[in-house]
Amino acid sequence: MTLIIVDAGLGNIGSVVSMFRRIGHRVRTVDAPCEVDRCDRLVLPGVGAFDAGMAALAARGFDTWLCDVVGRGNQLLGICLGMQLLFECSEEGTREGLGLIGGQVVRIPAERAELRLPHMGWNIARPVRDNPLLQMGDDEQRFYFVHSYCVRCADPADELAVTDYAGPFTSVVGRRNLFGVQFHPEKSHRFGMALLERFATAPLVPGLETE
Repeated sequence: MTLIIVDAGLGNIGSVVSMFRRIGHRVRTVDAPCEVDRCDRLVLPGVGAFDAGMAALAARGFDTWLCDVVGRGNQLLGICLGMQLLFECSEEGTREGLGLIGGQVVRIPAERAELRLPHMGWNIARPVRDNPLLQMGDDEQRFYFVHSYCVRCADPADELAVTDYAGPFTSVVGRRNLFGVQFHPEKSHRFGMALLERFATAPLVPGLETE
């Protein structure tokens, strides 16, 4: 099995590729849907602003294609901006998101002077329900964050983990074969390696058509 890394020009994806290879998985980057003949798992990394991210996906035809392959059962992991693009809309811009998860992206309400934006550095992702990406019962799983916006799920069942900064915010989401993380697992050492390994080896969701 080869992991597909979606290269929509949303930032340097080299560290994502390197981390997967470091843990022993073959990866291939693609910058157009026509380059993908068969896949089971895809990763959508991203940094930057919401509208620019959606524009980049649309320009390369990835917006409708990603919705199609997720509907057919391929497992998708969105990282940072890639996670936010899975949602319906964002306070950061005016474009519609992919709409694969109900909810919106909102600005972190960092009202106290000592809480600066962006939220940058190491923080804990605490699982709130069983999920394929995080070790339940381990409240010290630390990851590297860089962001000023966070997601707000319409359905609480889509929230898999929370992180505290100006109060709790959702840092990991999941719905069947679709996952997203607000942090950068490729920069998060052993906890990031463990999470990517779990994504790469988690059983495919039954009952969905796969390519």
